[in-house]
Amino acid sequence: MSIGALDTDAVESYREAGEILVETMTEAREMIEPGVTQLEVAEYAEDAIREAGAGLAFPVNISTDEAASHATPARDDDTEFGEEMVCLDIGVHVDGYIADAAVTVDYTGHGDMVAAAEDALAAAVAAVGPGVDTGDVGREIEAAIDDYGYTPILNLTGHGVERYDAHTGPSIPNRAVDRGVELEVGDVIAIEPFATDGRGKVGEGATEEIYEQVGDGSVRDRRARQVMEELAAFDDLPFAARWLDSSRAAMALRTLKNADIIKGYPVLKEADGQLISQAEHTMIVTEDGCEVTTAGIHDFD
Repeated sequence: MSIGALDTDAVESYREAGEILVETMTEAREMIEPGVTQLEVAEYAEDAIREAGAGLAFPVNISTDEAASHATPARDDDTEFGEEMVCLDIGVHVDGYIADAAVTVDYTGHGDMVAAAEDALAAAVAAVGPGVDTGDVGREIEAAIDDYGYTPILNLTGHGVERYDAHTGPSIPNRAVDRGVELEVGDVIAIEPFATDGRGKVGEGATEEIYEQVGDGSVRDRRARQVMEELAAFDDLPFAARWLDSSRAAMALRTLKNADIIKGYPVLKEADGQLISQAEHTMIVTEDGCEVTTAGIHDFD
């Protein structure tokens, strides 16, 4: 069945990607506990997605405490989970059609912060439909988080999802705005509220393990050329440095970045160093509301 501008094949691929994500997320989140390494969880989830016949829309993100996004383990990372807040963000694609979702696992005693993000997501999903302004969706998110005494992350937003592009328009704000964009039947969007006990803004950290090809060109460095050959396998989607087979990949990545062939995604951190929780779903806007393609990972689903 087609939905708006989406034909039947596209809709079914979005649904299949969502099903694979839900199964992977359910298993991976159960692994998160003190003593287990972040790399174990990331590689388990990524391998499970590949074994299911799907692709990775982006590297598995594992963001802890004040980190909000773009955190993924390095190749030799032996960091273990501790008594911290862990946001697990997974992206799956089937033939380029993407599912993007996130959950938070808490070992800090701030379960209400997790609930704030989840309730905000539930309120946002309930508000989605054709003709709805994204600013009104943001208003629902902000109100739900405010009810818990927390603050939404103001400079992070939800986003549109298109084939082979996990982050397109429209932007879905995490606060009320006077004028957003009217949603239409067939729009595919990912809504992701973030709640914090900090000021509600993030900035770039120093760590960078995720990259994306943004241009073409030639470089003289042999190792950089080897990495460029590997980039074709990623379908212009973000990739992790640890996925590369090339020796001394870090140096090659710097060369390609300086040549504007790739860009990096620094880890984003809460400006005050405070905790952040996250909840996310992907959905298709339908005639009577929306179809959540990643349903089954949050308590309200």
